[in-house]
Amino acid sequence: MSTDPAGEPTPLMSRQGREKQRYTQDSQRLVAGCIPVRDNPRVKGGVEVCMVSNRHNDGLIFPKGGWETDETAEEAAARESMEEAGVRGGTCTYVGEFTFKSRKKALVNGGKKATCLARVFVMHVTEEMSEWPEQATRTRTWLPAVDAIEQCKHDWMRDALRTWASTMPGLETAG
Repeated sequence: MSTDPAGEPTPLMSRQGREKQRYTQDSQRLVAGCIPVRDNPRVKGGVEVCMVSNRHNDGLIFPKGGWETDETAEEAAARESMEEAGVRGGTCTYVGEFTFKSRKKALVNGGKKATCLARVFVMHVTEEMSEWPEQATRTRTWLPAVDAIEQCKHDWMRDALRTWASTMPGLETAG
C-alpha cells in the first residue's frame, strides 16, 4: 500500500463504475485528463511526458477518465494519473477542453457512442510510485514532449499536448 502526500494510506485500486459520472446538459460525458511532466535537461526541449499504454495495449495515451460528482476536474485528473500511471504531483495547470467520441456506448442518449468533453491539466510530477492500481494493465513510459506528441494514439490528445507545448519555451513548435 502506498501513501498520499499527507502520509495517509492509498488503496491500490481504481475507481470502478459510473454511478457518480458527470454529464453535461447535452449528455456529453465529462472526463478529466492529465499530462504528467517532469524536467529533464538531457532530452530535447528539456521536458518529458509520462504516457501510458491504453487498455488494448496498441498505443500510448496520457491518463484520463471520468470526472465524478464528488471531485473537481483537477482532482479527477490527479486521481487518474495516480491510478493509470502511478505518478503524483503538485498543483495542476489547466490546458483546455477537448471533445472526442468514446468507444463505449453511453448510459444516456439511447446507448449511442458517447461524445465526451475532456478537461485537460498538466501536472509536474513529484512522486513516481513503485506500485499503482493499474500497473498490471498499463505500462508507464517517459518520453520527450516532442516524441509524446508524435506517438500519442488519439488526435484530441495530440491537440491537447500541442496546446500545452505551445505555451512552453522551446516546445512551441513541437509536433
